[in-house]
Amino acid sequence: MAITPQWKDELRARITLSTLVQRSVKLTRAGREWKGCCPFHEEKTPSFYVNDQKQFYHCFGCGAHGDAISWMVDQQGLQFMDAVKELAGMAGMEVPAPDPVMAKKAEARASLIDVTEAAQRFFVESLSGPSGGAARDYLQRRGFSAQVMAEFGFGWAPDDRQALPRALMQFAEDMLEGAGMRAANEQGERYDRFRGRVMLPIQDARGRVIAFGGRILDKRDGVAKYLNSPDTDLFDKGRTLYNLHRAAPAARQSGRVVVVEGYMDVIALANAGIADAVAPLGTALTEMQLELLWRMVDAPVLCFDGDAAGQRAAMRAITRALPLLAPMRSLSIVRLPAGLDPDDLIKAQGKAAMERLLASPASLIETLWEFERDSQPLTTPEAKAGLKARLMAHVETIADPEIKGLYRRELSDRFSAFAYPPRSPKPAFQPGQRAPWKGSPPQPQGLSDGARAQLSGMMAGGQQQGLLSAVLAGFVRHPDQIARHAEALSVLARANPKAAALIESLFELAETLDSRAATAICNAQGQPAPPADIRYAFLDEGNDPGAACEELAEAVSLLVERPALEAALAATIARFESDPEGSFAEQTRLRAQLMAVEERLKAFGRRKAGATATGDDTA
Repeated sequence: MAITPQWKDELRARITLSTLVQRSVKLTRAGREWKGCCPFHEEKTPSFYVNDQKQFYHCFGCGAHGDAISWMVDQQGLQFMDAVKELAGMAGMEVPAPDPVMAKKAEARASLIDVTEAAQRFFVESLSGPSGGAARDYLQRRGFSAQVMAEFGFGWAPDDRQALPRALMQFAEDMLEGAGMRAANEQGERYDRFRGRVMLPIQDARGRVIAFGGRILDKRDGVAKYLNSPDTDLFDKGRTLYNLHRAAPAARQSGRVVVVEGYMDVIALANAGIADAVAPLGTALTEMQLELLWRMVDAPVLCFDGDAAGQRAAMRAITRALPLLAPMRSLSIVRLPAGLDPDDLIKAQGKAAMERLLASPASLIETLWEFERDSQPLTTPEAKAGLKARLMAHVETIADPEIKGLYRRELSDRFSAFAYPPRSPKPAFQPGQRAPWKGSPPQPQGLSDGARAQLSGMMAGGQQQGLLSAVLAGFVRHPDQIARHAEALSVLARANPKAAALIESLFELAETLDSRAATAICNAQGQPAPPADIRYAFLDEGNDPGAACEELAEAVSLLVERPALEAALAATIARFESDPEGSFAEQTRLRAQLMAVEERLKAFGRRKAGATATGDDTA
């Protein structure tokens, strides 16, 4: 019988973790948790916490994390099965017969760390030996201090296909290959994976060497500049951040963590005294790496090179992060000057220039907007419409409904301000200037008789016309908002032919209505006033104009979204026979969106009802 997850859950439930930890670590109460100095690294200020309810311990300094079993393995130095047996004895449980395959795998993994640690010692010795002269010269030219070189464990892999088997004779060939140190060609010949490269150890959250990165000294055709270990039982590049074990304690002090493109950028920052930097390992940031970053700070700072490739890398990270956004969980982005990486910037302008950039990063939404806005020329209406489509496609990937709504509104506002900028007012007539008209100056034109009658009839409908009536009345009171919502109003006109003539009239009046008056189109001008029985913030004179316009924007969004979703749903249903599987999935998605819009409409209606009730009470 194997040790199942259920059995381990039962074992953890029977062990009080804080009692177990207190056998070797002094803990004090901290609310619902216990805290103390971490046993896995030296510290003076406690950053090690134990949570009995959640059955885990965690150090915010070095990142050590685990449960009762991992505590016995990592802190007491026991093998997995020995740890399980000891804990089972404390809990009064019988230990199932272990799975031989899993037990052997755990033992092999521990042995592989012996291989990588030994390889690291060999690379460090080689750097100081006769074959490492060129590497030492290269590192000196890069300006790395002796302290940084020792801290990051710089080494040298000799340009020799069989150097490791000779140096690490205590390990069999399969162990060297399992640790990623050796490879084989099509002819079956085994050789050292890293040759003629400056070597850097890649370490886990506890500082143990689990993989390597190597850099060539001089550019050679057909040879990769950087080479990382392959994924092994020890190393998963998508779940590992370079320098995490050093950056985590530094980030706890600084309140930030900086993400750069590669490990040489990390070391360049450390060389300048910026210790809270990490880097992915040859791939775009993954979901797991983002989770590791968010455990340290709310908004990690992405700092990528100023060239086009660096900006694309930042955008890939943003795209990966959007579905994972949550309250107080985002990204910040720093754009380096074009053509410069962190090392170049520090050498040219000093550490202060780098710190200034890091101190004022752009927000995720600002970067998203600017990237899409600048990605292609926007000289035609079709191109501008494409910009909005791209922005809304990004918004749809956000899982959190509140954040999705806020992103939709802010990006829509940015787009409207960009696509429909306010027109410049006509210059005032100056004495002595030739008048551009003959006779008396022209007067602002009101609604036509037909449009006035239609608008009066629709707005007089009050509750019968509901939200549409209120929106039209809102634009009468706030005509300066018509241009902002011109695209949405055009969509609404196509979806609701009854409102088309009125919307066209609103467009015509957008530049001539006086929004400073108590009622923009007032009875004295022969225009209908907003209906008295419809109560919204954008119709109340005493409300803040900014808040009123925001509520008006939400109302317009609701009016446009619902018919658009209904039309899309009808089209999807129509193609069910030709594509049943795709149609069904699309119907499910659209119905969920339609339900969300219905809920927003209900919430909007409740706000209206509450405002009306408040008004009645006041009266």
